[in-house]
Amino acid sequence: MATNPVSIGSSSIDVATIVSGLVANKRSAQDKQAAADKQATTTQISAVGNFTSSLTSLQTAIKSLTDGTAFTTQTTSVQDSTVLSASADNTAQPNNYNIVVSKLATSQKTTSTAFTDSKTAVGTGNLTIAIGSKSMSLDIEAGANTLENIRDAINKSKDNPGVNASIVTGTDGAHLVLTSAATGKANAFTVTSSGGDGNLAQFNFDPTTGTTPTPAQDAEFTIDGLPATSSSNVVTQAIDGVTLSLSKVGNSSVTIANDTTAVSTALGSLVSAYNSFISTYQTLTKYDATNNQVGALIGDATVNSIKSQVSSLLGSQATGTTSGPTSLSNLGVSFQVDGTLKLDTNQLNKVLAQNPKETRNLLSGDNGIAPQLDKLITSWTSTTGILTQRTANLNQKSKDLDDQATAFNQQMDDYAARLTKQYSALDAMMTKLAGTSSYLQQQFDALTANK
Repeated sequence: MATNPVSIGSSSIDVATIVSGLVANKRSAQDKQAAADKQATTTQISAVGNFTSSLTSLQTAIKSLTDGTAFTTQTTSVQDSTVLSASADNTAQPNNYNIVVSKLATSQKTTSTAFTDSKTAVGTGNLTIAIGSKSMSLDIEAGANTLENIRDAINKSKDNPGVNASIVTGTDGAHLVLTSAATGKANAFTVTSSGGDGNLAQFNFDPTTGTTPTPAQDAEFTIDGLPATSSSNVVTQAIDGVTLSLSKVGNSSVTIANDTTAVSTALGSLVSAYNSFISTYQTLTKYDATNNQVGALIGDATVNSIKSQVSSLLGSQATGTTSGPTSLSNLGVSFQVDGTLKLDTNQLNKVLAQNPKETRNLLSGDNGIAPQLDKLITSWTSTTGILTQRTANLNQKSKDLDDQATAFNQQMDDYAARLTKQYSALDAMMTKLAGTSSYLQQQFDALTANK
């Protein structure tokens, strides 16, 4: 009885599936560990960055206390603002001044005799206008010598020493009006003529001998009885750090005082930034038993030390002070149960009114709280600071992990290539054996059939 032939044409080995499985099995544990290490490092980088950012924000918030500008902001008040106005910069000192204005600074103005109209020819020759050592010389020729021509020549001259020309027409005719561009005696001008038909002489003017509707005049005033003058009605040199803008003759008082709101605002910024710093610290170092969550920097000695130093400084007591405030708590800045700060502005304003110098020394003096804190934060966050170095090390670790992952991937690629080669060879051999087996089976079947 003949048997059915068995056809075996291939080994039926799925090389790709076998290799993929073996490679996945070999790399599984290391991939899991690498991912965990990468995630942990990334989390640490972010956490240290957030912590550092909260410190630099605190440093920025105390800048006006660190450099003392919070205490040099001034307010000015003027008793009669129709006489003058005043402003003060941070160099001005608190004080009160009584100012009496007897004259305002004016610009010289001269008016020519009347002409029929602005197009009337007025003469020929040379016209010179001078202010001090500066002058312009104009050649006035026939055909270009109307009042309008002279006005335009003055205004357009590149050598103009500071005189504006205009034409004013009244019931008696047109007048050439010359006005100094700046106030004060030093800006008085002269007008002289020469040559030509001599008719330009009607414009001649010497402020030392002639009269004019508005002479060049310096402002004259007294400050607490002390006489002073200014070529301008905007006076910047009379009182250190104070600018006076004179408006009319009369008297008024000016009061310069420290702006306590600047200090209050600065301390408020310190409190707000510190509380934000504490919130960041608590988030990064907490342990949430309920949700089984652990802060990225929990137990971190460096972070704990920095937080401790900041809190200790803000809660410290100044030594060697015999009067005035000696701590932030004296200024109304107190620690709360949750570790944050709270500011009592009423208490601060009271202390500022009673002890302004002592308050400034405590906060902004050479050994004040703000300068000390600024130095500490700089030491931690500068290019050589511990937090900067910590971030650099973590970034390097992250790079090393990436390099290790790249190298491991290459190893696995090589491993997969070896396995593929080996199993492909096995598949070829088994296919060949299957072919031999098929031939033998056929021969066997043939012999059996011939019996």
